[in-house]
Amino acid sequence: MGRDEQKEEREVLDSIFPEEITDISDTSYRISIALDVTQQDGDDSEPPALLLSVTYPPAYPDEAPALDLSTPPNSARYPHLDIQDDKARLLAALEPIIEENMGMAMVFTLVSTIKDSAELLISERQAAAQAIKDVVAAQAEEEENRKFHGTAVTRDSFLEWRAMFRKEMEEEENKKREEKEAEDKKRRVKTEERMSGRQLWEKGLVGKVDEDEFEGPDGLEEIESLKIEA
Repeated sequence: MGRDEQKEEREVLDSIFPEEITDISDTSYRISIALDVTQQDGDDSEPPALLLSVTYPPAYPDEAPALDLSTPPNSARYPHLDIQDDKARLLAALEPIIEENMGMAMVFTLVSTIKDSAELLISERQAAAQAIKDVVAAQAEEEENRKFHGTAVTRDSFLEWRAMFRKEMEEEENKKREEKEAEDKKRRVKTEERMSGRQLWEKGLVGKVDEDEFEGPDGLEEIESLKIEA
């Protein structure tokens, strides 16, 4: 009874996968599964394909078929699917399907499950890779915007800037005042060097003379001398 069911299922599979199915023996065959994936920008790689090898045990479908998964010979490695790493995961996804369909032809359902599982795995990895790219792009954009907008101003940062600005302005004013006083002093000294005794006396630049210095005959002579000079 098992062998008849196997032949019947094999004929059905021939009509569904006329180009994809290849016989290995009377009880074994291989089905090529083309995966439908969304190619990302800049990805010109060939869509991946898987090979599901099926071997009927004598009691199939009351006993689970022997399954193996591989990729076509010389096929290019697809960036988001590695059959060496992913085979166990994909085949494990078939175990509950086999249990549910025990006693019935199940190969078509197994092929559909493998296709869906592989495509979902690729989609998840594409999304993860795109998320990383988006984060990197967002960080680059934020850094670029920071160059134009500068650092955001907060109350604390403004008060700190204002204190520093006022201190710098005060230091600048003090420096200018000191430079002006030094310049005025130099100019006054030069002017005093050129002034006559009369000009010095009129401008009050001559030091105050002690009254005692004018007491006595010598003091009168000095006063007369100053009058004559005036």
